[in-house]
Amino acid sequence: MTVSRCLRDPSQVSKTLKDKINQAVEELGYIPNRAPDILSNAKSNAIGVLVPSLTNQVFAEVIRGIESVTTPAGYQTMIAHYGYSAELEERSIASLLSYNVDAIILSENIHTEKARKMLQTASIPIIEIMDSYSPRIEQAVGFDNAKASKSMTEAILAKGRNNIAYFAARMDERTRLKMAGYQQAMSEAGLETVSLQTEDASSFTLGAKLLGQLVEQHPDVNGIVCTNDDLAIGALYECQRRGIRVPEQMAIAGFHGHDISQAMIPKLATVMTPREQIGHVAATQLIERLKGATDWQPSIDLGYRIELGESI
Repeated sequence: MTVSRCLRDPSQVSKTLKDKINQAVEELGYIPNRAPDILSNAKSNAIGVLVPSLTNQVFAEVIRGIESVTTPAGYQTMIAHYGYSAELEERSIASLLSYNVDAIILSENIHTEKARKMLQTASIPIIEIMDSYSPRIEQAVGFDNAKASKSMTEAILAKGRNNIAYFAARMDERTRLKMAGYQQAMSEAGLETVSLQTEDASSFTLGAKLLGQLVEQHPDVNGIVCTNDDLAIGALYECQRRGIRVPEQMAIAGFHGHDISQAMIPKLATVMTPREQIGHVAATQLIERLKGATDWQPSIDLGYRIELGESI
């Protein structure tokens, strides 16, 4: 009983006894079984986090922001990956809820009806991230994807380019919002839109492939807005390989502002988004709500910044 009490709350035993127990735990390699505690207290001290990709730098930075808050607060993060699939997200939500997580962070705002019902039944704090303007379940932390893409398209138009294409991959909801922002900017300028779309995952090689298709199908295009930096960087390098001067002959812009985009030559024009801050704010909001806060904001817009770089 004394050992159990010490492992639950070390302050309940003397320092001498605590040191003796910790030494035994270390020598034995003992792993505490938290299942009984979870069942008796209906709390896991864990926060579920669903991300669409574990290789995408965007979500690696979001997770870093989340854990900068959850770890000091004594919460574990349980991370699930769903590959941009609504059905897999549904199964991942069910799995996380089965572990009795205290709260959950979702990276999408489009969910299956079953997933929504499970979340409603769970009655735990829920935050959706990366988009602060679409309809939400409870609370959202992010920025306006459509407005950000529109702003970048307008920045290229301001450079005198009047034949601008859009590169889109995955075709998830945020990509569609960004493409809508591009289309709105082009429409307001009285210009025709050109878009190359694929369900494939974004990569540098895909950006290069799309650039090749663009040159063949739309040789008059002199500007490209990309749904992310991966496509933009791949397109830029393919331009260099083909002898197409950037930005003189082809203006190229990305989205998210990865570190590499600011180290390359020419420096990439991109939308700088606050990924780590989004994770930090989302986790902070959840912790405060778990402590009983009731005056939380339904939508928190952390904004974005247009980096003109040297590629437009």
